[in-house]
Parts: sequence; C-alpha cells; structure tokens
Amino acid sequence: MNNLLKGRSAIITGASQGLGREIAQAYVTAGASVFLCARNEIKLGNVVDELKSHCNGDQKILGMKVDVSEPNDVKRFVEFAINELGQIQILVNNAGVYGPKGKIEEVDWNKWVKAVEINLLGSILVAKEIIPHLRENRYGKIIQLSGGGATSPLPYISAYATSKAGIVRFVETLAGEVRDDNIDVNSIAPGALNTSMLDEVLEAGPEQVGEQFYKRAKKQKQTGGIPLEKGAQLAVFLASSKSDGITGKLISAVWDPWDKLDDHLEDLQKTDIYTLRRIVPEDRGLKWGRSSIKKV
Repeated sequence: MNNLLKGRSAIITGASQGLGREIAQAYVTAGASVFLCARNEIKLGNVVDELKSHCNGDQKILGMKVDVSEPNDVKRFVEFAINELGQIQILVNNAGVYGPKGKIEEVDWNKWVKAVEINLLGSILVAKEIIPHLRENRYGKIIQLSGGGATSPLPYISAYATSKAGIVRFVETLAGEVRDDNIDVNSIAPGALNTSMLDEVLEAGPEQVGEQFYKRAKKQKQTGGIPLEKGAQLAVFLASSKSDGITGKLISAVWDPWDKLDDHLEDLQKTDIYTLRRIVPEDRGLKWGRSSIKKV
C-alpha cells in the first residue's frame, strides 16, 4: 500500500480515535495529504502531531474541530480544506455514534435525533459540500463507513441501525448521480471493532442493549475483535486508482476479496453485487410469493 495514494489529498471525518485515526495513519503511510476533523480538539491535535512525525516533506497534515451535524461547521471546514490542500480527491465519512440505547419508547428523543444527524445527515452534508469541487475536477472518491447496522436489525440501538441503513442507500443513490463525473462512492463494513463504541455497549449493560447483543459484545472484547487495519486498508484501496469504476457498493473488509475487485470490474458494474436489496420468496426457494399477473 506504500505510495498508493502519493500526490492525493483526503478529508477524513471522525479522525481523533478508533478507525478514523487508523485510516488517517494508513493514508499518510500510503503517501496522501490529509485534513482531519473531529469534535474532540485535544485528541485530534494529538493525532495530527503524531502523523506529522511520520510524513514526508511533500505531505500536509491538518486538523480542525468540526461537528459534522452542523451545516455552518461543515461548510467552513470544506472551504478551508480546499484552500489549504488545493485539489482534493478523497472524502472519508467516518464520524459516527451509537446514540441512545434502549427501547424506542424509552430513549431520549433528542439524543436519538442527534445520532441520526451525525451518522446520516452529517455524512450527507460533507458530501454535499465537496461534490462541486470533485465535479469540477472530474474525479473523486467518497468512502462511507457503514457497519452491521446497515444489513442486520439492531434492537435497542435503533438510531444507529436506522442511520447506517439510510447512508448505504444514499451511497447507492449518489453513485448514480456522480458516475458521469468519474466520482466513485462506496460504503465500508469494517467488521466488529474493539473501539470506544464497544466500551459504550458494555457500559450500558444487557438491560439497555439486550442480552444477546451484550453477550456478543462481551465476547468480542475478550477475543479482540477485527483488527482496525483491515478496514483502513480497504479504505486505502477505495481511495486509490486501483478501484476506479467500482461504485455504489457496500464492501466488507473482512469477508469480501476487495484487494482483487479491480479484476472483476465488469461483473461489479453490470450487477447488483454488494448492494442492499429486498429478498423475495423465490430467493429462498419458495414459490408462494409469485405474482399471478401474467407478463405480456
């Protein structure tokens, strides 16, 4: 992956810790300049200082405190990033939160809405601001962090699940809008990670997140979870020229052969592989769901 992103510049949200920090490190190692943002200014500053010690003289490492759910913050951030980095090719929307945990009728509504604003609307806001710049240069990569919440129900963590499913469909939709401008838009499912979000689940306990999810989280904590670098390396691939033409997909860092997807570009472009779709009875070998309306 060394030098795979040499000469490229990226915006990475939620980069002060966890996977966002790991992606930033991987991008710098791959040769990119990065402009990072997060809500925690102190943690973000530490990451910027650390990355600066590993970059070469041609790279820029910058950071800014930003709340991606605030339109004015996002507009100011993107404008400043373009001014400082010049041409930007990559956006990584990593900022996200679990939000309130518990039964939908019992959770704090304002916290539920805020989680959706950060996970869903925040990602859309940043993309909305950077797209004119990418269109102007007729090239770009937008990478969205998704997760299990997009493809499986998550009882008691409904704000997270709802927003993650929504953002995957937005990615598919946006991919169709910007395809003619050579802008690729994809989602990443990084796997079960041992980050501060996992600690949140364990702290909440089975009463708030459900017995099954709590037991799974506890086991994950003990076994170590999926290494952060898996998701980070997939993010490098999707930001590089090797992934040109792969767009509108939800790709698993753990289960999919993403490092060889460029060998299957035609299959990916002509099918709905790696997308969210409705399952009908025929897909499960059942015939009772067939329509009685005859095709003409």
